[in-house]
Amino acid sequence: MNSLAPETESVLTSYCCGGSEGGREPTQSTTSSMGKPQSHRILLLLLLCFSLFFHLSSSYTLPTEYFINCGSHADVFDVETRRFVGDKNSNSFTLLATSDNVVGVDNSPPDLYSTARIFRKPSAYEFNIDGNRTHVVRLHFSPFTSQNPNYNSTSAVFNVSVAGFSLLTKFGVNDSTTEPLIKEFLLSINSTKFQIIFKPEASFAFVNAIEVFLAPDILIPNKGPLYINSTGSSKAYNGLPSKVLETIYRINVGGSKITPTNDTLWRTWIPDVSDNHSYLVNPNPEATNTPPSKSPKYQEGDMEYVAPHSVYSTARQPKNNNSNITWSFSVSPNAKHLVRLHFCDIVSESTFLLSFYAYINTYYGYIVNDTTAGLLVPNHTDFVVDSGDSGTIKIIVGPDSSSAIKTVFLNGLEIMEITNNRDTSFLHGFGKKNHVVIVVASVVGGIAVIGVLVVAVFIFIFRCRRQKTPSDSKTWPPLSLCEGSSYTDMNGGSTNGSPFPNLDLSLKIPFTDILFATNNFSKVFLIGSGGFGKVYRGILRDNTKVAVKRSQQDAGQGFLEFQTEIMVLSRIRHRHLVSLVGYCDEHSEMILVYEFMERGTLRDHLYGSELPCLSWKQRLEICIGSARGLHYLHTGAAGKIIHRDVKSTNILLDGNFVAKVADFGLSKAGPGMDETHVSTAVKGSFGYLDPEYFKRQQLTDKSDVYSFGVVLLEVICARPAINPTLPREQVNLAQWGMNCLKKGSFEQIIDPFLVGKISPDSLRKFGDIVQKCLSEYGFDRPTMGDVLWDLEYALKLQQTAVHREPHEDSIICASEHPLPTVQRVPSINVVIERDGVVPKYDISSDVSESQVFSQLTIGEGR
Repeated sequence: MNSLAPETESVLTSYCCGGSEGGREPTQSTTSSMGKPQSHRILLLLLLCFSLFFHLSSSYTLPTEYFINCGSHADVFDVETRRFVGDKNSNSFTLLATSDNVVGVDNSPPDLYSTARIFRKPSAYEFNIDGNRTHVVRLHFSPFTSQNPNYNSTSAVFNVSVAGFSLLTKFGVNDSTTEPLIKEFLLSINSTKFQIIFKPEASFAFVNAIEVFLAPDILIPNKGPLYINSTGSSKAYNGLPSKVLETIYRINVGGSKITPTNDTLWRTWIPDVSDNHSYLVNPNPEATNTPPSKSPKYQEGDMEYVAPHSVYSTARQPKNNNSNITWSFSVSPNAKHLVRLHFCDIVSESTFLLSFYAYINTYYGYIVNDTTAGLLVPNHTDFVVDSGDSGTIKIIVGPDSSSAIKTVFLNGLEIMEITNNRDTSFLHGFGKKNHVVIVVASVVGGIAVIGVLVVAVFIFIFRCRRQKTPSDSKTWPPLSLCEGSSYTDMNGGSTNGSPFPNLDLSLKIPFTDILFATNNFSKVFLIGSGGFGKVYRGILRDNTKVAVKRSQQDAGQGFLEFQTEIMVLSRIRHRHLVSLVGYCDEHSEMILVYEFMERGTLRDHLYGSELPCLSWKQRLEICIGSARGLHYLHTGAAGKIIHRDVKSTNILLDGNFVAKVADFGLSKAGPGMDETHVSTAVKGSFGYLDPEYFKRQQLTDKSDVYSFGVVLLEVICARPAINPTLPREQVNLAQWGMNCLKKGSFEQIIDPFLVGKISPDSLRKFGDIVQKCLSEYGFDRPTMGDVLWDLEYALKLQQTAVHREPHEDSIICASEHPLPTVQRVPSINVVIERDGVVPKYDISSDVSESQVFSQLTIGEGR
């Protein structure tokens, strides 16, 4: 649906609902004069039939296949209703290649683990399944010693793959393992036949039991969850159904162990605290049980299969109000994980009382409240989290000072590692000559069906666009690509064309030049990483120093940010905005090339590094430069642009400490002349988000002003916007700073390096700017032009260092001691157009107008 034009979506809605809006008669545009439906309605009917063919029912029922008791003739029951069929006498699946089986192991495990299937060479189980659906695959491995001395489970080392993905590599059961190991995976299988392949690496491979069954669709979100990288940046993560998810942790927070007998999908949930382990970082908070009168109530269809009743009936709360709870989990380093948090409000007496924060790895958070789903209603939130070098994922819940109830809770959580490791050995077959033919035929058939659908959809879109011109959009002009389509040069080489026909081809840089500039993306040239990808320094063939930002190809995301960044930076030029040198879209790459900023980010010079501290004058000049760049975005010749991700890591410094605003991937065109805001989904970085934008999803240029106010606090306090390790009242820098301003203790929270080095007048003025920027409502905040003027005034006060008596130094006394009067002049970076001419203004004493406003074309809005 996202790839269709706006008017196409409305036609689909009307057609599927069986009539026109409000009961009106169909117009001439939807029916012919003879009453026959137009061709596009027939096409829609075909598409709906295809949809019904692939999704016959939205309801989910527990499956009966496949549950396999490996290496045995006998069937055994694991729970009352689930029968594991012996793999020796079943016709519902096929065992490919020869194998041995072990019967009568020395220890006495449950019946399911009393036998095992042994593989001494590559072998496989083959299944007939419902294709194009998500399946659960569980493999059971129980340690054993056999009557046959050649078979001891601790000597087995092997690989397991399925449907073209590698699940386990050099896997084995170690000597210390006493309980069965169950490895669980979620994956989408695109064929009606698939194999689970076992390949011995040393000695042999084995398996005790196998589960393969259709999963409810709700287990993997249709809409991409939020992706949080190792630096805290966030964006949507797409393509999750095409990945394999391996369950690493499944935690019943505040409760006891849940066995497969008591779970809706036969899962095991372990407690967050037990005699053997504790995932809690702080002293054990209280566990809360739901009273019988407050039983969780499932609202959404199939929600009961996401987590059982037992998970939502218990929770963990802090012993004292205004306290955080922290859990820490060891995971694979530099890997992506799906993190699912389970909530059910079992602590509130009524709605609209409870809200609190949940943090991921201390640097990203969101608000949880009882208005999201309602009291006693189970719900869950998904994130894709990059573990970074630490190999740790921390989950923190902390109270919201504005909440009527100062407590927090968590009911459950799951962590699943995302893998995309390919294994093509499944194509070779095991003992069946026609296996490759079956696979190839399936692939060719699938491609043919997809091809027909794609052609039909493009014909439909083309006809709709010929009939009606799309309405104006408050986003950047669309490229000639549908979302999700390939943007790659099909030949993989350098071409004179571009998949972005709306862009200036002079900005396109050949991939060979990128490789030359970065020495084939050498690690020596790596200078950082972010949500889009890794950043390298480079030198082009003309000796221009550049920063090269390369997208992560496996992230399944970034196309829209790539498009937006190019569209914005190709239209604007300003001394205090990072310039785009060019881009590259060859070889499946998305690469952006910028001017090189020698000093790095503003944040690096404030905290978290060994760089020398900035003086107050330097900090003010950096703030002024950043404000000029943002003011130009809001009012410049290219039209109103809202940055939407203003933060200290997106303010870069050149060799002379000149500040430039960067990273325009989330930028949005501002409201029109007769509009007050742009309605859009909330995006940005936690700690900098405008609360009004967060609550109402109404974006304005005042949202940038709020974020900039947080940056101003970072500048003077030299600490991050969010730091959950601090006392509760200091976690959120914006709230802490505002409280100190109101109490008159602002000077007590400034960077110790600045103590005694800021003139009282300059400090008072700066505090006043911060307080205005962080006003709760947008209409109370100043424009960026006003902020710029006030910052210049604060710098002037610092330079003149007006002397006052000691008792006059408190910020709260500012109104009693008025600041010196300074004549206000128009902001120096406002572009005033008259008769198609941009008049010259002096940007500074040593910078000419042409250096600042280069490549500005009035007619094209560059």
